Amino acid sequence: MSENADPDAARRYYELVDDDDVEGILGLFSADAVYERPGQPTIEGRADLRAFYETGRPLSDGEHTVHAVVADGDTVAVRGSFEGEQDGERVAFGFADFHEFDDDGLIAYRHTYTDRDTV
Repeated sequence: MSENADPDAARRYYELVDDDDVEGILGLFSADAVYERPGQPTIEGRADLRAFYETGRPLSDGEHTVHAVVADGDTVAVRGSFEGEQDGERVAFGFADFHEFDDDGLIAYRHTYTDRDTV
């Protein structure tokens, strides 16, 4: 990894997710990116990311609010909240995400923590 943490790309991620812009989301990630979420299997590579954002994501019809962004080295930490639907029910919860960037400025590793068991 490098010193390529990109706070703007991390912020943009949430806008793209809220807009359901799968191509835009995938453009932020490296080809072999890894995404870990609580209580869920690890997502590895763009094909798995595409499948997740097109059909596997349990959250929908919502909006992320970013409260804080901190960049250090190759990592951007984001603290925020989400309000929307999960599996057809209204939800609101906090999250903390860590985005690690590669030498090309793409997200190579992402880890999500929430105050819910699974997302």
